[in-house]
Amino acid sequence: MSDQPAAAPTAEPVSAPAPAAAPAAEKAPESQPEQKPEEPAASTEQKTEQSSNDTPATENKDTTTMETPAAEESKPAETPANDNKENDGKEAQAEKPAYLKNNAALSQFFDRLPEILKNAEYSEMWGVTLQEDSAHVPTINILIKYLRANEGNVKLAEEQLVKALKWRKTMDSVALAESGVYDAGKFAGLGYLTNYTGADGKETVVTWNIYGAVKDLGHAFGDLDEFIKWRVALMELAVKDLKLAEATTVIDYDGEDPYQMIQVHDYLNVSFLRMNPKVKAATKKTIDVFTTGYPELLREKFFVNVPAIMGWMFTAMKVFLSKNTTRKFHPITNGANLAREFPGLVDQFPAAYGGKSSDLQGTARTVNLTSEAPKEAPKEEPKDAPKEAGEAPKEQPQEESKESTKTETTETPATTAA
Repeated sequence: MSDQPAAAPTAEPVSAPAPAAAPAAEKAPESQPEQKPEEPAASTEQKTEQSSNDTPATENKDTTTMETPAAEESKPAETPANDNKENDGKEAQAEKPAYLKNNAALSQFFDRLPEILKNAEYSEMWGVTLQEDSAHVPTINILIKYLRANEGNVKLAEEQLVKALKWRKTMDSVALAESGVYDAGKFAGLGYLTNYTGADGKETVVTWNIYGAVKDLGHAFGDLDEFIKWRVALMELAVKDLKLAEATTVIDYDGEDPYQMIQVHDYLNVSFLRMNPKVKAATKKTIDVFTTGYPELLREKFFVNVPAIMGWMFTAMKVFLSKNTTRKFHPITNGANLAREFPGLVDQFPAAYGGKSSDLQGTARTVNLTSEAPKEAPKEEPKDAPKEAGEAPKEQPQEESKESTKTETTETPATTAA
């Protein structure tokens, strides 16, 4: 007896699903109303069949549901691949050195380097082979110099770098310094290079341009291309001494730059009243070349033996040039006061400039000159003879310049890079 009540409840639930199925049947009977009364009389087998018929539909739905995850499972296989690319990009960004991550402009400039090298078809700059390696310090330092020269403007920095690389390729500037030979009759005594080491071990590279030594303007500046090659060769010697290719520390973008030189332009007995056309052309060309090809290599420039009356020119420069440029210019009326600007190097500076060392001809280096160079020495002796002034080294350039009282400046004090 206890079993029968147990069976009865079981039968009720079986009939219970029928009403649940009825609503589903009510939707179908809209087109077949006659089947509605037969539904209650439907046999268990029919219900079973109906259930079995419903089951495939459910299974199909389930199958579709199952297939969707399957498809999704294949997509996740692709998604990680995409994610990996994104992650690779993020990881690459994360792997960038701090000096790139912390300077968006520099990072962008570096990312443009492959295209820059492709456009220029040349990769050598100041003895450094530019590399597409963010860890290559010499490359980064050169990019920093070009970026700083353009006040952080990546587009302008890129244009200037491409132009400079193309120019170096055409000029073959490295060869000009290493194997070029220049006319001693034109350039002997006109340019020098010195290296002074301070007590702290730091080296100061100084280039000297003795414009009072020019004897014949037509001869020295008549061939503009030859003059530019000589001037570039002297500059390349100085750049080599900066040892940019050996750099192991990235320049502080907003700080001091240890890879810069000092330039001294001596205008003793040089006339500022008029400009010879040949000198003017040489000046313009030199400024153009040096501004493009040697940015941010100048720490300070001293214009010595400049007439006091010309002081207004330096004041006027501040109107046309950036503060970053004009702050590097230092006019000095008396060249003998130059050494005071370098208290730790007084013993090494030439006596003519307030130091305690020999003159430039005896201590400095210069570019390769023709065999005519020794012929210049005898001409200097008569000028050394008058020792009454007590400063033989200083009298030399004075006497040289007296031979040509019409000697004029090859560069105005507004020169920024030459």
